[in-house]
Amino acid sequence: TAMTAPPPAPLDPIEFVRAHTSVAPVPFVQELQLHQASDPFLLWETTERDLAARGIALPYWAFPWAGGTALAAYLLDHPHEVQGRRVLDLATGSGLVAIAAARAGAVEVLANDIDPLALAAVELNAALNAVTVRTLTADLLDAPDHPALASIEVALAGDVAYERPMARRLFAFLTALAARGVTVLVGDPGRAYLPSGGLERLATYDIPVPRTLEAADVKPTTIWRVRG
Repeated sequence: TAMTAPPPAPLDPIEFVRAHTSVAPVPFVQELQLHQASDPFLLWETTERDLAARGIALPYWAFPWAGGTALAAYLLDHPHEVQGRRVLDLATGSGLVAIAAARAGAVEVLANDIDPLALAAVELNAALNAVTVRTLTADLLDAPDHPALASIEVALAGDVAYERPMARRLFAFLTALAARGVTVLVGDPGRAYLPSGGLERLATYDIPVPRTLEAADVKPTTIWRVRG
């Protein structure tokens, strides 16, 4: 009889994140620290097969992306956008934007992602920066009536326009939130699938980025308000 491969051993998300990262300040937002992979591509290569076997996404949580870094900087520069308000950070990744919102005075921050490793990273990173961030593992894009959305006053999304299907779903969701009166802010470094309309430019930052990821040393990154 044919031998079947044994199922992968149970994965402890917190231990996995700790084992594959080290703590470092965020480039451009030095007052915040994250558990970061020193070489994102090496981490991808060494974990891709194992993570795929478990149905887990590639480790987007292992480093700060330009869009999230710029949005974090914008919130720290303009705390009035989130101060005293209930905030959702969509596709949170490392939790950088959620942490910046909490640091800027949001009364409650919910970090959302479909990857349980991302939410483990958020938990570690929030503790590292001495802020409170709640986490939610769910695909909210097809769930506009999800109970978690009922009290949200601000929705944030960093670097989410890099893939056509994801961008289309996400901006439809964000536009619907904006139409409901939610403040919606997006950080984007000129990704291919950013919508051409329905956006108001608020600020632009020159964000230092890893050349291995971006084929550049700096990415001009814009903060947009999504119109309803």
